[in-house]
Amino acid sequence: MIDPRRLRVLRALADHGTVTAAAAALHLTPSAVSQQLAALESEAGHPLLLRKGRRVSLTPAGELLVTHAHVVAAELERAQATLDALADGTAGRVGVAAFASAITQVVAPALAVLKERSIELSVRDAEGHESVRLLLDGEIDVAITEEHRTTDRFTRFPLYTEPFDVVLPPGHALNGGPVELRQLADEDWVVTLPGNPLRDVVETACAQAGFTPRIRHTSDDFRAIEALVAAGAGVALAPRNAVGGVPVAGVAPLRRVVAAVRRGSEDHPLIRAVLDELRPG
Repeated sequence: MIDPRRLRVLRALADHGTVTAAAAALHLTPSAVSQQLAALESEAGHPLLLRKGRRVSLTPAGELLVTHAHVVAAELERAQATLDALADGTAGRVGVAAFASAITQVVAPALAVLKERSIELSVRDAEGHESVRLLLDGEIDVAITEEHRTTDRFTRFPLYTEPFDVVLPPGHALNGGPVELRQLADEDWVVTLPGNPLRDVVETACAQAGFTPRIRHTSDDFRAIEALVAAGAGVALAPRNAVGGVPVAGVAPLRRVVAAVRRGSEDHPLIRAVLDELRPG
């Protein structure tokens, strides 16, 4: 019989890629994680890991078991939600992670209302990729993130959509907008770092306008991007609620923002109350 507690260790390894990182996420020692994985292999009757020096990867049997582990985790979340609903758990604390403009846009207004109902939010400022990791690791209950960052292990609830605007230095000839992106083909650009999906949005929009942006500076902090543009370092495209800018002429790129929860937890009475307050209408 497979011990479901060890499935959590296998999921952490699949999420984080190394025993050391999985141990840190689970607040265990690497030795304890290795022991749990060895015991799980014995219980499963199949090799689950391929070991190459200090790194490990999952065998086909390991990948299959991880898929089942996600289902088990969702059912356990659902069971907890049902029990809490039975106990009428209408007061308590809910952990929420969101990027800065979403905290301003939806989290802070909800916090005051929920506090009156004896529901306390514990808010963490985290970019989309970080909030997703925190949600997977069980450190928070709700992640406010971009839709494309979520996985099928989450249930998503749309919050709002915002366009990207053009950010220009003071005194730029195109200030006042709207701006056609092709007019910026010869400009230097300030963009997010490689791997940030918002950079893909910018590069795709520029490609559709017929050019490749000449990237001179990079940052994942929109306050830094705004400061660099203000200093004359280049131009940028940024979500409207993150940085003030001028509209894009025609069809602007969009950021779709969602509240994500671990699948199965959406019916927890506290999480449901928070989701209801965060969502428009």
